[in-house]
Amino acid sequence: MSGFAWRIDADGTAHEVGVKGALQCGAPFVWVHLNTNAEHAQAWLRDEAKLAPYTVDALTAAETRPRCEKMADGAFLNMRGRTEEELDPSDVLASIRLWATKGRVVSVTRKHLVATDKVAEAVRGGEVRDPGDLISAFATAITEDLDPVVAELGDWLDDCEQGLRADRIFELRRGVTRVRSEAINYRRFLAPQRVALERLATLPGDWLADDDRAHLAAAADRAARMAEEVEAIRERAALMHEALTDLRAEQLDQRSLMIAVAAMVFLPLTFITGLYGMNVKGLPYAEEPWAFDAIMGACAAIAAGIVIYFLRRHWFRG
Repeated sequence: MSGFAWRIDADGTAHEVGVKGALQCGAPFVWVHLNTNAEHAQAWLRDEAKLAPYTVDALTAAETRPRCEKMADGAFLNMRGRTEEELDPSDVLASIRLWATKGRVVSVTRKHLVATDKVAEAVRGGEVRDPGDLISAFATAITEDLDPVVAELGDWLDDCEQGLRADRIFELRRGVTRVRSEAINYRRFLAPQRVALERLATLPGDWLADDDRAHLAAAADRAARMAEEVEAIRERAALMHEALTDLRAEQLDQRSLMIAVAAMVFLPLTFITGLYGMNVKGLPYAEEPWAFDAIMGACAAIAAGIVIYFLRRHWFRG
């Protein structure tokens, strides 16, 4: 089992301690973080942390989604954040599960979150003094880390809209499909994460101070804004996909039109050349020396007449 623990004094001074025995160190506030598999985490949570079975199951569940529940004298919170480790394509964000009560926070992750380093740095700098500060720091760090990622998706769509050209159809369609897929995956987690943070901010308990609730509400508002932004990105990507499909259809129609025009030009010419190419007696002027030039002139006149007709009908207009 891997992880770390911090004991934090009343003045905010933090000292890193070992996970084993961290909860019995007597500090006003202790944060234990486990980055491990389910079996080892369950053993520690059950034997050393003395947590209830349903709390242990919630902290070590394999499949999770953002949620918040009141458990005994504390609260369980599940959030999703960005990780630099490899994830399943359908899971763009890794989960962190937190159980908090007065003077104690236990967090469990399967993948290392980028936000964890930022929170540990805040603890080291004396900015975290109680469980409310720690959870608020996690919520803020996760939303701040996701904000530029979501903004980048919107910026890519802006560039796509400005560079919409027929010669980039296939390239843009692949990019739009990727952006739309990512937006759907982000929205799947950001929307319930906003609800979870809002619920935590309103839970009763003296371990959450007023400033902590304000920070949680601000993080929930930011998550709501990102959820709305990814929803807008998803809709814009769908519209862009339709525009690319229409552009591709127009391109195919234009090419089909050119083929049809060419066929209409050569159809009467093929008839004339085929008629005079028959190896039979009695064709008019077949023995005349000027017959070939006359037929070629007639074909050129017919082709020019058909082209002029299509030009007057505006068939070549883009």
